[in-house]
Amino acid sequence: MRASLLLLLACTAVLAVGARADSPEEPKALVQKVQELAQKASAMAKDAFSRVRESEAAQQARQWLTDNTELLKQRLVWLKEQLAELWKKTPAM
Repeated sequence: MRASLLLLLACTAVLAVGARADSPEEPKALVQKVQELAQKASAMAKDAFSRVRESEAAQQARQWLTDNTELLKQRLVWLKEQLAELWKKTPAM
């Protein structure tokens, strides 16, 4: 979704610059306007993503992942111990 949003903003910027061109301008000026609009769109997208990243919901999700990662590690240690005991009990052939 991020890439499609940036692509949409870039296309909108190109169309807006083309629509604003009342008289034929030099290609360099047109390119400069497109670059400026693309930079503004990129800055807006980065700002929106940073606000989402800093949101309470994102912080809660990160905390949940951290907590469950530790639980998973504990379960894997337990499973390893159980398998080691089972391996010891299995008769050698």
